[in-house]
Amino acid sequence: MKPTHDLAVKTGTYTDKNGEKRNRYLNVGKVFRNDDGGEFFAINRTFNPAGVPNPDGKEMVVISKFEIKDQNAAPAPAPKPQPKPAAQDEDGDIPF
Repeated sequence: MKPTHDLAVKTGTYTDKNGEKRNRYLNVGKVFRNDDGGEFFAINRTFNPAGVPNPDGKEMVVISKFEIKDQNAAPAPAPKPQPKPAAQDEDGDIPF
């Protein structure tokens, strides 16, 4: 079995260096996939949903699922510049 997704709750917002408003998340667990394809969730024991901000007074806590990106994957190499093909002199006369 291996983890496929992180589970996170929104805990607030912040403004990034470009002045854009961003969401702040707390990782509360992971989604795992069994060898047979089944999935299960593992939630951190210390996570208390009562502590998640609830400005709208909702009865449920929203937990978002984010795909885990491969941390060990090497970035794709940049393509090598291709040399320009040499100009062909059709009459065999080189001007230099």
